Amino acid sequence: SQIPNIAALQLSLEGSDLPILVTDQAFSQHLASAGLDPVETLTTPAPEIDAIRRDGRYGEFMPGRIAATGDWLATVALPLRAELAGRSVILTARVNLAPLGALVRDNPFARRGEIEVVDAEGRTVLEFAPRLLADRGIVANAAPLVLGAARPEAIEGYVRPDGEPMLAAYAFPESFPWAVITELSESNAYAVVNHMLRNLLMVGLAGLAAAAAAALFFAGRLTGPILKIGAVAERVGQGDLAARVEGVATRDEIGDLAARMNAMIRELSERLQLLKFVSHGTVSAIRAADERGVARGGERRSVAALFSDIRGYTAFAEAVAPEVVIEMLNDYLDVQTEIVERNGGDVDKFIGDEVVAVFQGPDKEKNAVASGLEIQKALAHLLEVHPDWDLHVGVGIASGEVVMGAIGSRERLDFTMLGGVVNLAARLCAAAPPDTVLVSAPVRDALASAGFVRFAALPPLELKGLAAPVTPWAATPAEAADTVA
Repeated sequence: SQIPNIAALQLSLEGSDLPILVTDQAFSQHLASAGLDPVETLTTPAPEIDAIRRDGRYGEFMPGRIAATGDWLATVALPLRAELAGRSVILTARVNLAPLGALVRDNPFARRGEIEVVDAEGRTVLEFAPRLLADRGIVANAAPLVLGAARPEAIEGYVRPDGEPMLAAYAFPESFPWAVITELSESNAYAVVNHMLRNLLMVGLAGLAAAAAAALFFAGRLTGPILKIGAVAERVGQGDLAARVEGVATRDEIGDLAARMNAMIRELSERLQLLKFVSHGTVSAIRAADERGVARGGERRSVAALFSDIRGYTAFAEAVAPEVVIEMLNDYLDVQTEIVERNGGDVDKFIGDEVVAVFQGPDKEKNAVASGLEIQKALAHLLEVHPDWDLHVGVGIASGEVVMGAIGSRERLDFTMLGGVVNLAARLCAAAPPDTVLVSAPVRDALASAGFVRFAALPPLELKGLAAPVTPWAATPAEAADTVA
């Protein structure tokens, strides 16, 4: 990200510990020069995301300080209505509060008095080295109200520990757990009107009114620009990626931030769309890459490979309009993808009308076979809705070791799996009759005692690319097998 004052933007998928993080290059270099890991420092941890989701703290600004650099950042999280691969998504922004600190230091009121922004403990914020001001009377009165349900503005007079009489007012920004305090010495507050009126009461009221007005004005200036950005972020969180920051036409840093925020939303929309074109394995490989990018090569993994192919697709595509072909493909692929992902698998790729999926973990064979059986059942229901399609699916499943990794040219890579197991699953799929799930012997052996499925041996097959004949096993749901029996 190249947006000033937005240090990082993060998309977190429910159930995944691999968020998508976009960081501001200049701020990342600033952190790196201080010996910090920018990704580790700017990532909102999964436990914090879970706490926000659990407590419903969406849209709430949660400020914090990076001790090593003195930078102040505010974290705000919003849920996206649009789901990604069937999972909910949370957008988290880390906002650099440096402009707010500059606004405090450079405010014209500071020429005559003092402006302090403190937290609930009476400690200053938006400063490189926070100071504890709890010994000041006005701070001691305002700080306990920061986290209270009622946060009234007030005007008070008090005497500092050094004996100087002060006039002060405080107010509370709506979106931050802070108090904004303005202070004037009595001599400064009264100097403007002492030559006109000697009435101490009138002078005091005028000074207090000026201090109160300054406090309220400053509180509005403190949160106004951030609240505009927050309003747009909320719309983005509701799935409206057409939202834009409007009404910020100033030719300053805030105006530039608004323009760049709009550019960022366009980039986020593009990134979300790109994620739909790659598998979860590809995303994981990109996240694990170092500064040199994704390395070509692979590693051995034990998987169950599933191939699913539509029977009669070629004749169907030649006989109907292209629009109907696209509708059919989308329906069939939607159903199969949802089943694969619900059973813990990952769709590796689509090859025309064919689905290639991979399952990993100790239950890979169970999950793959369960997916194959559910696919046949779900597509039978789909055929009842569209009987004129008259399309059926054959499924092939094999398990064992494969090589999985990034394969291709330096400029165009594909994260996929290779090996005899993949070839065997593809051949079993090609040989499977319509509405049939064929599995290899290792898959059948792994589920020999499973209660949800039954297997029947078929005559050995001569499969292309395999030297010896292979005995396929037809898998059927246990309840179906019992009914037949």
